[in-house]
Amino acid sequence: MTVTRFILERYADALPVTAETPLRTLGEGGTPLVRSRVLEGALGLEALYFKLESTNPTGSFKDRGMVMAVAKAVEEGATAVLCASTGNTSASAAAYAALYGLRAYVIVPAGNIALGKLAQATAHGAEIVQIDGSFDDALDLARELSERHDLALVNSVNPHRIEGQKTAAFEIVDELGDAPSLLCIPVGNAGNITAYWRGFGEYYRLERAGRRPRMWGFQAAGAAPLVSGAPVAEPETIATAIRIGNPASWQGAIEARDDSDGLIAAVTDDEILDAYRRLARDEGVFCEPASAASVAGLVARSRAGVDLSGETAVCVITGTGLKDPDTAMAMAVESAVQETAADVDAIDRALGWT
Repeated sequence: MTVTRFILERYADALPVTAETPLRTLGEGGTPLVRSRVLEGALGLEALYFKLESTNPTGSFKDRGMVMAVAKAVEEGATAVLCASTGNTSASAAAYAALYGLRAYVIVPAGNIALGKLAQATAHGAEIVQIDGSFDDALDLARELSERHDLALVNSVNPHRIEGQKTAAFEIVDELGDAPSLLCIPVGNAGNITAYWRGFGEYYRLERAGRRPRMWGFQAAGAAPLVSGAPVAEPETIATAIRIGNPASWQGAIEARDDSDGLIAAVTDDEILDAYRRLARDEGVFCEPASAASVAGLVARSRAGVDLSGETAVCVITGTGLKDPDTAMAMAVESAVQETAADVDAIDRALGWT
């Protein structure tokens, strides 16, 4: 039987889709759930999977929510969309605006956005303004400007974004046959942890899942307001996608943590980069640094003595490593790329084969 990949059709009964909602797709959703080769055994888990949201059309999980948000904006008569972004939202908003023939406007914090993400938004024709401020400043400005100019604001404060993103939880249950016991996820603006918890809850109430997972959210130590309990004025981390000091979905994240008997903890940049390396070299998963926070957190819990035996865990890989190629190249060992003459013997010597 053919499975409909397009989430606005596949899960229409669980989404705010009406007869007037335009249904266009770039192929978002239906992302792979890949079983771990190495880390599962190293951490003593019953099973470990990676939900590769990095395979969405613009390379991040944002596409799930954006297709829903932009479709509803068009349904409501919008001619333009606006967002604040650390990168992935801008790329996704610009792509779906292009798909629907809308103008796209983006506000980003200057110097705090990975080049790969900015390039995507530019390629799709978005008009971009870089501000001397943080993402939180950018979102405050976007809220005000959307009201002043009657623009569709497509950040995760838009409820349709959360609705679209919850479909990833549906897919996990559909593939595994039930919810995992643990769901590990990076937390920045906190819309995604909110959305996953909503999705698992809806499937549980519909008796499509026999349980709900404990939600383990992980923030970067330099941008961990949900851990400290107070906004961070100047968040700092190599994981630019979660470099957010005052999450818009703060309350939703706290509810997901508390209602699931879960946790939200911090991981250091060193822990994030270690997980980033291990994912790439041991599992074949190349993700952006923020995505590795989910795995870094799981590893940190194991190192802290938490017994993971018997657990089935899913780590959400939120974005592709191609979003931030500079980090990958900066971490490459000097011997990774060598220059030699175009000669078989020279290559043999360079690789230590002779």
